[in-house]
Amino acid sequence: MQSLRLQRVRELLKRQIGEVIRRELPLHQAGIISVNEVVVASDLHSAKVFVSISGTAEQRKTGLALLQQGRKRIQSLVARGVILKYTPQLTFLMDESISRGNRVLEILDELERSTPPHDGPSEDH
Repeated sequence: MQSLRLQRVRELLKRQIGEVIRRELPLHQAGIISVNEVVVASDLHSAKVFVSISGTAEQRKTGLALLQQGRKRIQSLVARGVILKYTPQLTFLMDESISRGNRVLEILDELERSTPPHDGPSEDH
């Protein structure tokens, strides 16, 4: 289990990184970038930032590239807003869990539409 301090740092970083991304990255190029999760190392020297990007395939590709290219700038802006002894080195990763979840929901909807309705208990017993 994570310490309460580490959980607070995670939430603080998540909020601050999201704010910096909203201010710094052009929406028309990068799509809508959401910070879903931040996993911070116990020594606070590194953090994995899981993001999802809404938009076209090109926007998703560009958005991740812009995050990776701008990592140092994003990190320095986050450091101004979150005062820690160490500002973690950020690594941006695509979080595919939302798109996988949406795909599962689509499959369930397709199955529901293709299955004939069942009115109640069968009387063939």
